[in-house]
Amino acid sequence: MYFPEGGHLLVSDIPNNRIMKYSEKDGSFSVFRSPANYANGNTRDRQGRLVTCEHSVTRRITRTEKDGKLTVLADSFEGKRLNAPNDIVVKSDDSVWFTDPLFGINGEWEGSRAKPEQATTNVYRIGSDGKVTAVITELVNPNGLAFSPDEKKLYVVEWKGTPNRSIWSYDVSADGLSVSNKTKLIESLDGVMVFNPHGKPMAHVRLPKRCANLCFGGPKNNRLYMASCHSVYAWYVEAHGAT
Repeated sequence: MYFPEGGHLLVSDIPNNRIMKYSEKDGSFSVFRSPANYANGNTRDRQGRLVTCEHSVTRRITRTEKDGKLTVLADSFEGKRLNAPNDIVVKSDDSVWFTDPLFGINGEWEGSRAKPEQATTNVYRIGSDGKVTAVITELVNPNGLAFSPDEKKLYVVEWKGTPNRSIWSYDVSADGLSVSNKTKLIESLDGVMVFNPHGKPMAHVRLPKRCANLCFGGPKNNRLYMASCHSVYAWYVEAHGAT
């Protein structure tokens, strides 16, 4: 996740239980937080605060306040602990949406082995009032998620244990509380790919290693950062990231 006011990028190093910080100003790579409760996905809310998915024994969503203190936004649903929150995005109405697969509790590599308490692996919404609702319950291990620029579509990656991953498209309701019209948009993924809104491939960025996540950054929001297995790659492009 990129922070333009500081000119730095935050990257989760899950197996080493830390969040790393890359500075564009001097090219340094330093530890931002350790231990980090096996933090995975990160994003910013509309006030510029860091919002994080934690695996480990905490299994929760936290917000880092301006003074550095942590506020827990969610750690359970209907009285049962979350699985292992994976990826996260904040909508313009200040609601927080996140995926909750099993990866962080399936073994010791990304967290701590534990028995799931939730019957399904869901996509959740945290309202501005703090209420947690399950907006998608039929996906197997939902992973990355994102809204279209106009927020009328929600895209969610599903991983079923096969090499290929599916990206599903959902229509977001007018009140922003639910989704419908599940449609398969993309079936196979390979490296960093660019698709148009209809799921047609437009470009392919070939990296020497598998890419787990990416975001735009830089002073002009046209530097594409790509987090791979053991490296972070950056590439200036002609496109600009959606704000």
